[in-house]
Amino acid sequence: MTQASATPKATRRQHDREIVALAVPAFGALVAEPLFVMVDSAIVGHLGTAQLAGLGIASALLTTAVSVFVFLAYATTAAVARRMGAGDLQAAIRQGMDGIWLALLLGAAVIAVVLPTAPSIVELFGASDTAAPYATTYLRISALGIPAMLVVLAATGVLRGLQDTKTPLYVAIAGFVANAVLNVGLVYGADLGIAGSAWGTVIAQCGMAAAYLVVVVRGARRHGASLRPDALGIRASAQAGVPLLVRTLSLRAILMIATAVAARLGDADIAAHQIILSLWSLLAFALDAIAIAGQAIIGRYLGADDTDGARQACRRMVEWGIAVGVALGLLVILSRPLFLPLFTGDSAVKDAALPALVIVALSQPICGVVFVLDGVLMGAGDGPYLAKAMILTLVVFAPVALLVPTLGGGLTALWAAMTLMMTVRMLTLWLRSRSGHWLVTGATR
Repeated sequence: MTQASATPKATRRQHDREIVALAVPAFGALVAEPLFVMVDSAIVGHLGTAQLAGLGIASALLTTAVSVFVFLAYATTAAVARRMGAGDLQAAIRQGMDGIWLALLLGAAVIAVVLPTAPSIVELFGASDTAAPYATTYLRISALGIPAMLVVLAATGVLRGLQDTKTPLYVAIAGFVANAVLNVGLVYGADLGIAGSAWGTVIAQCGMAAAYLVVVVRGARRHGASLRPDALGIRASAQAGVPLLVRTLSLRAILMIATAVAARLGDADIAAHQIILSLWSLLAFALDAIAIAGQAIIGRYLGADDTDGARQACRRMVEWGIAVGVALGLLVILSRPLFLPLFTGDSAVKDAALPALVIVALSQPICGVVFVLDGVLMGAGDGPYLAKAMILTLVVFAPVALLVPTLGGGLTALWAAMTLMMTVRMLTLWLRSRSGHWLVTGATR
């Protein structure tokens, strides 16, 4: 039964199966990523406060660096999915190899910058005299694993584009277990301290990258795709990633402005903000899993010249985004009395967080639509529009957020501004999805 002849109910069931098959493993892999930092923190924390503070600074820097290059996964997913939809697996894997070579080049460039400048970077972020040496040690060693981290991003994009999110889940779980074992062994068994934690993470990351490369290389050989670097292909991958880089940097700027404003509101407010932001990020993993499914599915439909299928898949994923957003919102409302005591016993922090949490809960259906449509347009290769839309969102959000300390309202007003930001994103993405301009078919956009 073809997409055109299928009944609406049968079509919805088909889309539901595809979304679940891709989104559930993707969610597991996404959740595994922050667990790396949690394990490192738990192990290093027993070494001392200075070591833990150094780890916190270095981890924040590394996490920011990796998030900036997340376009390696997004752009590769869309490009590979298109070629898969067009039935050209050889070209799909060749496109993926271009993304992996770009990841290696960018990783080498980051190492060249970080190694000599690590002490200055740590000082710039305000590390204390006691924490700075540990932060520098961890940052310099961990920087050696950045190429592997970026290869993991690009290779994850390859497999997602090939409609495979199970392999990234398995690799993430294996990497998490290896990281935990290596950290314990090197930190305490080999008595290497914080350096042992860094080396354990680097080794685990290199192992994950190697596992991905084995899978991709096997696929390349099976379908006759070249493994050699291709300058034109690497440049095309970089060009496709630039708009997504602009989008990511604009989003990071929004989050940094929000944190800076919260810091000006007072200690209780910034503490409450960090708790809420952690929860908001966790909720984002569930919604981002649907977005990842959207990237893979939409790219495949457009590569197969099936605009009707792409439209119907988009509509169904939006319904999923709204439903999951409503469920997450209800979960936040119901768990508030249990959630906050896990992080603080300070009544002032709780008082600041409670009304803001209500706003976060109410905004989850909006977030669901935003994440899904973001994934749909990424899958369509509509990066330039996403970049412009995010810049517009930043322009709207920044003055509103910066006025919060002057106009009052505290943390509740700040998170109302965050909801405004997501509403602007939703409107820009919805208008684009309604226009149909993203429905560009073919193996390449």
